[in-house]
Amino acid sequence: METTDVIARACVAEGVSHAFALLGDGNMHLAAALEREGCQFTHVRHEHCAVSMAMAYSRTARTIGFATVTCGPGLSQVMTALIAAVRAQIPLVIIAGESPLGLAWYNQALDQAPLVTACGSSYFQVHTQHQLFPKLNEAFAEAREKSRPVVVGIPFDLQESAWTLETTYQPTVAWPTVDKRVIPNRASLDAAVAVINASERIILIGGRGAVVSGAKQACMDLATTVDAFVATTLPARGLFHDGPYNLNVSGGFASDAAKHFFAEADLVIVVGGRLASHAADAGRLHPKAQVLQIDTNPVVLSQGRIAATHHLCGDARLTVEALLAHPDLSSKPTRQRVPSHKALIDNPVFDAFEQAATDARLDPRFVITALDAALPKDWMMVNSSGHCSYYAAHMRGRDVVNFLTIREFGAIGNGLAYAAGAAVVKGDIPTVLFDGDGGFLMHVQELETIRRHRLNVLICILNDGGYGSEVHKLRKDGVSEQGAYFGHDDLAAVARGFGLEGYRVESLAQLTDAIDAFKAAHASGQARPTVVDIHISDRIMSPVMRRIVKPR
Repeated sequence: METTDVIARACVAEGVSHAFALLGDGNMHLAAALEREGCQFTHVRHEHCAVSMAMAYSRTARTIGFATVTCGPGLSQVMTALIAAVRAQIPLVIIAGESPLGLAWYNQALDQAPLVTACGSSYFQVHTQHQLFPKLNEAFAEAREKSRPVVVGIPFDLQESAWTLETTYQPTVAWPTVDKRVIPNRASLDAAVAVINASERIILIGGRGAVVSGAKQACMDLATTVDAFVATTLPARGLFHDGPYNLNVSGGFASDAAKHFFAEADLVIVVGGRLASHAADAGRLHPKAQVLQIDTNPVVLSQGRIAATHHLCGDARLTVEALLAHPDLSSKPTRQRVPSHKALIDNPVFDAFEQAATDARLDPRFVITALDAALPKDWMMVNSSGHCSYYAAHMRGRDVVNFLTIREFGAIGNGLAYAAGAAVVKGDIPTVLFDGDGGFLMHVQELETIRRHRLNVLICILNDGGYGSEVHKLRKDGVSEQGAYFGHDDLAAVARGFGLEGYRVESLAQLTDAIDAFKAAHASGQARPTVVDIHISDRIMSPVMRRIVKPR
């Protein structure tokens, strides 16, 4: 029995059932051993995408994601994805090869640990069989308990050596668990209730912590009691999708109606959110409001600003339930949650700013409205990064379990991989990706991966002919846009070249026809992965971009 067999059995014992991989000398024997143990694989075309797919898989399935890459360049390719996973707090275990211990020189030798630790991840190095089980235990325990990615480096000649020990691996999933959910002390609850009672225009924002802790109903009950609107951070979008007074996303992506009500708020209660700058639009969203943060790790200073003045340290659900049970919490008269305000909230026009698509191409706002009407509410939605991501955030009535976005590092080029990772989890339920042409083309090779693995993916590309954010900024600065604007390529033809379906869309009628064709094929069990290349105007700017390029 090779050491790779032992590693594979240990990983499966930890619950690994699906791996994302690109094979090389440093991991191909391990991959074969994992397959012998029944682990399913998605074999990708770029290592970065292996880790990005594992990230989406982890977030969608709510489990540890697993990827394996070879040594040297195989690992150095994943640094961007690794940083994004650290900042998004996604639990991953990545097993990477290392150069052989038995060679004096190896072409792909690299001191891998500093690269990994510079990204904020941990690196566990295994150079003897005796180290293997303790290091695997540490890696899986840290990924699970700290919700972060870890990398395990194992030289591939050690992997392929004959196993000589008689010890048995004890997986961390069998270890005793510690309930770390806590509630604040009575004095802290008293102080928070006093702040709530003294406020009249309250908005409650749910974050990822509220999703994970199951705090939805408690948050909605608290909002009803104190006459508050509800909203979410972007990663938690859809948490309150069925609430009647749901403002949808907060921050720079907020709709016109949400901005109106946030501007008048005197208290914002953030439940299970990290107070990221984007979630408050750097403080511009609610300039009159005090902020009460409920979180397991509340902070005063966040991303360079004082983000909250009142704090409750505790589990999201338990803490909100404790507030509801507090004898001094006042039930407020209904002033905000009234029909006239609901009409404003339900207005499908999320950005009414007048701007013309002078190039006669489609307005992305109208495109998203049409897609929102055409796509079933129970399909999985994946929103990428870049200028186009603002628009897809405004699709309403969709549960948080059917929405994925990972934007914490601000990197584009991950959309195809995120959609593929989510699609592995969702299976027969279609996964719909919204991406821009710039990010899509960065890793377009993964179309072949999607086709080969027959993933049920619909890819909607908002094609503005280049890197939209950069184009708008360059125009504002009076600098040539030549390096960022390339023209509206025929991405439908590119998709067909990879063996997928492809539709070029230049009108809303063509868009409806393309979506209807995919829906019909899906209903008949004949759907193929599909790219809908939607040619949008490069003259329409999101509200975030309009503020950035506003003349000085």
